[in-house]
Amino acid sequence: MLPGDGVGPELMHAVKEVFKAASVPVVFDEHHLSEVQNMASEEKLDQVVDSMKESKVALIGKIHTPMEYKGELASYDMRLRRKLDLFANVVHVKSLPGYKTRHNNLDLVIIREQTEGEYSSLEHESAKGVIECLKIITRAKSQRIAKFAFDYATKKGRSKVTAVHKANIMKLGDGLFLQCCEEVAELYPKIKFDTMIIDNCCMQLVQNPYQFDVLVMPNLYGNIIDNLAAGLVGGAGVVPGESYSAEYAVFEMGARHPFAQAVGRNIANPTAMLLSAANMLRHLNLEFHSNLIADAVKKVIKVGKVRTRDLGGYSTTSDFVKSVIDNLHPHYGAHSGHGGLRHVPGFHPSRDSCPGCLGPLASSSLLPPGNLLCPSNKSGLCSMTGHLRTQAAPSLPPHPAALGKDGRGSVQVQP
Repeated sequence: MLPGDGVGPELMHAVKEVFKAASVPVVFDEHHLSEVQNMASEEKLDQVVDSMKESKVALIGKIHTPMEYKGELASYDMRLRRKLDLFANVVHVKSLPGYKTRHNNLDLVIIREQTEGEYSSLEHESAKGVIECLKIITRAKSQRIAKFAFDYATKKGRSKVTAVHKANIMKLGDGLFLQCCEEVAELYPKIKFDTMIIDNCCMQLVQNPYQFDVLVMPNLYGNIIDNLAAGLVGGAGVVPGESYSAEYAVFEMGARHPFAQAVGRNIANPTAMLLSAANMLRHLNLEFHSNLIADAVKKVIKVGKVRTRDLGGYSTTSDFVKSVIDNLHPHYGAHSGHGGLRHVPGFHPSRDSCPGCLGPLASSSLLPPGNLLCPSNKSGLCSMTGHLRTQAAPSLPPHPAALGKDGRGSVQVQP
């Protein structure tokens, strides 16, 4: 976990509170990396990378980049992404039921190459008053991000990929990117493919965003489109994001913004970070806990009684987190915290397994009607669901789906 700058630490505190209430079997290895707070160094960066090499997964806040030049062009945020080769940034822009915007029922995905392009940090003053900034586009990385986009569309059952570019002006750089996308598209005949110039894409997103499904683009364009699209569904506070390499997965806010003006005021919207955390749990094969948290967050927004200021309400961050926690238990039957047991709706004791520990469920005459026994251990409560464990059943080994590759590092999945 990297809390980052701005309201990042407050949002991470919200995640920890919700994880605790939902009995999520994850332990965070927390690191602090910040240029604006003088907590950035090569040693700290290496510590984060070493931790990532063990866990392969991280949850991070916005690592803010100072505006002033201090002798190093590449920010620590960019250097971290390069060290981990986090080449693909994915932002799923989806309307939230219950919150009305100009365009409702939106569902599109923005995929951005984020290791080259204008963000290559290759700038210099060739003559006094003349700055040259190099934009790097390579065939290898353009083909890689194009293939990632088509693979993503195939895996998620999406029908179209749009390549966004400015090849009419940058004929060589963006021309190469566009050519690579066209070549890769030929390998996926079942996926529709089209292209769009970046300036027209911005206008079309505002006028008719429903025409888009998956959009793939170079670095700078993706940074701009991420934020534009987030504004269509409620702003940076509600859109989750994630970044991938061949080995690592980093979960973060989709529109990276430190919200410095909200620091310490308890007004930040934790929706995007909570949804990102839920996506992280799904990546770790903790499907039950992922759905538990995501559904609770979406229910709070749908009901509309608790909304932060960015969504037109007056609720605090703490109010929102409390409401999410209150919505975790009634729907899923988690332990009430007062020694009682709750039934899990929709589960049949003779044919279903406990959604928390994945052990078989059994009814008992010792419990009130509708309550279920969970024989995943010799005694006590199932830490994930609050079901009573039978004393007669032997201990079961942890289910493989609940374990990571090594169970160590930045995110440890407990058996």
